[in-house]
Amino acid sequence: MTDRYCVFGHPVGHSKSPAIHADFADQVGDDIEYVATEAPLDDFAGAWRRFVAEGGRGANVTVPFKEQAFRLCDTLSERARRAGAVNTLILGDDGETRGDTTDGIGLVRDLERHGVALAGARILVLGAGGAVRGVLEPLLAQGPASLRVANRTAAKAEALAVDFRDLGAIVGGGFEAVEGPYDLVINGTSASLAGDLPPLPDDLFTPRATAHDMMYGAEPTVFLHWAAERGAQTVDGLGMLVEQAAESFFQWRGRRPDTAPVLERLRQAL
Repeated sequence: MTDRYCVFGHPVGHSKSPAIHADFADQVGDDIEYVATEAPLDDFAGAWRRFVAEGGRGANVTVPFKEQAFRLCDTLSERARRAGAVNTLILGDDGETRGDTTDGIGLVRDLERHGVALAGARILVLGAGGAVRGVLEPLLAQGPASLRVANRTAAKAEALAVDFRDLGAIVGGGFEAVEGPYDLVINGTSASLAGDLPPLPDDLFTPRATAHDMMYGAEPTVFLHWAAERGAQTVDGLGMLVEQAAESFFQWRGRRPDTAPVLERLRQAL
């Protein structure tokens, strides 16, 4: 019998998740069906219940439903609880809905694939929204020397740092308080979508620093262009997308696919 999975979003037609998970299933020889499902804005919980009633075993969740997914879960992983959002729903054999967030571990694994050492690193994370909140626990688990969250509204970054300070050396503040250099700078703002750049000092990077943008496209983002001009290694968010999907697949199927060929195919298609 074919196991059924989906990605919920609104809109969701642009999602690469069906192609990614089809590749994963082919790799490991699993018989699954994975589709994109546009859930109604006012009834995400109902969409999940209907999917389960029709044989669904798990789902990915994208905007704007990650917080609603969090609230409907019977149990949560620690990283999902910390994030306050869920991007992976798992139907247990007992019928309970378990929630996880795989964005942060996807980011960490992609950085590791690029040879970025996180233990002992000085890390700067730009932004204080849900995307940033979802990656802080896995980043701090790697033991960086320090992690600063910078945001246009300083109070949001400061509050975020308070929420995670029991996990490691983390502080928050406004962009004006940022003083380099950093070994890793992660752009989790939405500025790239508008072609904008957060206000940053020119001496932001150490000589062997990496700049990561959670966004991706056929061409480097404005932030990555800016970082490359200042000598940083640049990494976009496509690898993070594939790696977080692989972690979701592992949660559902108990098998970890090889992400490299899937990432290469996606890159060529951009």
